[in-house]
Amino acid sequence: MIFPEGLPEHPARRASLASMQAVEAADRDGWLALFAPEGVVEDPIGPSPFDPDGTGHRGLEAIAAFYDNVIASGSVRFTIRESWEAGPEVANVGRISTTMADGTVVHADGVFTYRINDAGQVLALRAFWSIDRLTYG
Repeated sequence: MIFPEGLPEHPARRASLASMQAVEAADRDGWLALFAPEGVVEDPIGPSPFDPDGTGHRGLEAIAAFYDNVIASGSVRFTIRESWEAGPEVANVGRISTTMADGTVVHADGVFTYRINDAGQVLALRAFWSIDRLTYG
């Protein structure tokens, strides 16, 4: 993972780093343990092949299915250029690169937000990116 250095400590940023580290390590259980029971993942936000009705993956069972069906489909690497904290949230700006089983590398540039509860659990992971703007290589 590439992440900017020297940023202020923030609980939501800490949760986002733990999330990205778990995904890069293919640590399904560690990733799922970061979420509150009522958590939601919208990646990307709105209707997509991963979420046809666009309402997000709500609750731990749905989030686990998202991991199994989407995240686990390849090897993931995060390159974050900027990170902005506010209240119980952080917004990371950068790129997610996924290497698929056949060697194809897919890049999604976007803004990736994390909102946490008072216990530091992820309530919402929302990813602002567009399938129409994916790049390959």
